[in-house]
Amino acid sequence: MNKQTKRPGSGKQERYIQPSILLGLRFGPSYGYELIHNIQDFGFVEGQAPPGMIYRHLRQLEEDGLVVSEWKTEGTGPAKRMYALTGDGEAVLGLWIDYMQRMAEKLQNFIEKYHRSDEQK
Repeated sequence: MNKQTKRPGSGKQERYIQPSILLGLRFGPSYGYELIHNIQDFGFVEGQAPPGMIYRHLRQLEEDGLVVSEWKTEGTGPAKRMYALTGDGEAVLGLWIDYMQRMAEKLQNFIEKYHRSDEQK
């Protein structure tokens, strides 16, 4: 392997941030800080997601009409922005799921062909 070769799977970690945020909000409205911790469970971000990256995506998703937000001021402490999934956000998440399902099938087919090639040696 030469210096130019990337390690397998070393694509941009931001690639699946949008669907991760949308899925996180599908479980219910959430604050940005909660989303940062919850989307780690989806496996697309190693370690803690950078807050700036998450908030940048949240702003873009809101501009695109896929999420809405409102300030919550009850309780003590500073106001927090609460995000929620819109109907359009749910539809886009469905498109992501369809895409991921197709990709998973292609990957599984590739892996099966690899293992069959072992048997033919």
